[in-house]
Amino acid sequence: MTVIRQEDFVQSIADAFQFISYYHPVDYIQALHAAYQKEESPAAKDAMAQILINSRMAAEGHRPICQDTGICIAFLRVGMNVRWETKLTVPEMVNEGVRRAYLHPENKLRA
Repeated sequence: MTVIRQEDFVQSIADAFQFISYYHPVDYIQALHAAYQKEESPAAKDAMAQILINSRMAAEGHRPICQDTGICIAFLRVGMNVRWETKLTVPEMVNEGVRRAYLHPENKLRA
């Protein structure tokens, strides 16, 4: 039986939100780079180059890619035979993880 502890779960939510705040998916970067190489318009090439540069700066500096953080949505998949060690409900733990991510002292996210 898998045991999921409250602190581990909450921190994993916070870590995930921080991660996605400063990393684009690899396939997106690869596709944008491929499009950049094929692009003929100087203005479009410049725009794509700026996106790639900003993405790299966000990843290296662990700063948000975009200041518009949008709406938080968490999709969870929990298997069978799980035991929770928590005093909070699952939605309360997700909300606490999101709160921590948004208030992280080194990378505060804008609500």
